[in-house]
Amino acid sequence: MNIEVFADINDVEKLKEKIFSFAKDFSNKEQNYKAEIKILNEQIKSLQDRLFGKKTEKIHWDDDQISLFEIPEPECSVSEEPEEITVPSHNRKKKGRKPLPENLPQVEVIHDLTEEEKLCGCGCIKSRCGQEISEQLEIIPAQMKVIKNIRYKYVCKNCEGVEDDGPTISIARMPEQMIPKSMATPGLLAHILTAKFADALPFYRQEKQFNRIGVELPRSTMCSWAMKVAQQCEILMEFMQAQILKSPVINIDETTVQVLKVTNRSKCYMWVFKGGTPDKPIILFQYHPTRSGDVASDFLNGYQGIVQTDGYGGYDFLDKASGIIHVGCWIHSRRKFVSVTKAAGIKKGDPPTGNAGTALKYISKLYKIEKEARELELSAEDLYKKRQEEAVPILDEFKKWLDAKVEKIPPKSLLGKAIGYTLNQWHRLIQYTKDGRVGPDNNVVENAIRPFVVGRKNWLFNCTPEGASASACIYSLIETAKANGLEPYWYLKYLFENLPEAMTADEFIALMPQNVDKTLLEGPPAK
Repeated sequence: MNIEVFADINDVEKLKEKIFSFAKDFSNKEQNYKAEIKILNEQIKSLQDRLFGKKTEKIHWDDDQISLFEIPEPECSVSEEPEEITVPSHNRKKKGRKPLPENLPQVEVIHDLTEEEKLCGCGCIKSRCGQEISEQLEIIPAQMKVIKNIRYKYVCKNCEGVEDDGPTISIARMPEQMIPKSMATPGLLAHILTAKFADALPFYRQEKQFNRIGVELPRSTMCSWAMKVAQQCEILMEFMQAQILKSPVINIDETTVQVLKVTNRSKCYMWVFKGGTPDKPIILFQYHPTRSGDVASDFLNGYQGIVQTDGYGGYDFLDKASGIIHVGCWIHSRRKFVSVTKAAGIKKGDPPTGNAGTALKYISKLYKIEKEARELELSAEDLYKKRQEEAVPILDEFKKWLDAKVEKIPPKSLLGKAIGYTLNQWHRLIQYTKDGRVGPDNNVVENAIRPFVVGRKNWLFNCTPEGASASACIYSLIETAKANGLEPYWYLKYLFENLPEAMTADEFIALMPQNVDKTLLEGPPAK
């Protein structure tokens, strides 16, 4: 009997162990489910923000006010000293309409009293005592004109019927044309290409505009002209690439482009390379059917210097390339922490809080140093010293914070991904502090690629790889012209007038946007 009792007791203990084990497993599964649900909710909010939210990443800091429903985490606090804000004195601008440009043609319209209105009630004629001037802005719709090139012929009547080696009839030489035997003038070509590649106006919309002013100019003709212009300008692309490879810093980025007549490719890519000097930047677009890192590797073949990119894996080869310093992009890291704050539902105008807010404060401190350097107009050497003194300590503190958080935050959450990305890119992100010639982010090339992205929303795709390459060529000319303060239309017109006559390398180099003297252009330079 006693043996049976002990057996029953053992069974009870085993049963208890099973119950406790089951409860523990259930609790762990419940926690895992809750964590997974939280991650999925973050992803849903992040996707909703991408589709319907504002694209701005601007953050409004307010250190004196915290969110009503958010409790600050003590372990996330950043050591900050009270900052003294100096507001510079300024003259308040007078409100009202800005004056119209003085370089526009002026047409005076006189509004005067009639002779009867000039007669005073006393019977005397009123004398003019002054005038009141108001300005209005008028526009004249686009007008087209036909240029007839008349070439006189000359003949020597004394030599008629005489056989000799020389011609008896002479005719004036026509200037070389951008497109031989075409009716398009340099001005018309510049107008069409500026409208599409600078103003994102597709050829079919321009065709309708021309029809409204009585000119039949099919889109197929404009497309053919663009292709032929790009072929003539290819030599400039070679010189631009050679100049970029001589630059101390090269920025690289890429974006998708749809090309219809490409087999086995759902996506093709437009690559952008930015180089040159601060006063003469060069922006070069190149079309490639792939996003492979081989594109950048082939472009940089033999290059020695600094290369700045985002965190795309195709650039990993730069870390091992001899003679190249690979610099990362802080904006991409910051953007991931901003996504966390958006997914958390922080409204516009509210300062970010929590772990993501702490990370953003660290990054904000780094950019404050860059802003101060720009205001002081520091040289590259002085900027390097300032970063070593001020930015490096902030980076060291930030790294310790990231290392402490990476073990506590679920790696699949938005915050975990942001922390993981920043730590994986850390060896590249800190490189900018070692050279004052490079910035903390890749924004210079992202800004250069933005006009292409805007245009892509309108014209949607390229039909052929040749068309995509032609687009890359024209975008390179226009964006480099804009970066050097030239108005695209007047630069292209000047280029198309002079490129057909260029013969030597020096003549071609002189026509590159960064080398053109603004005073040679007919119109005003871009602001």
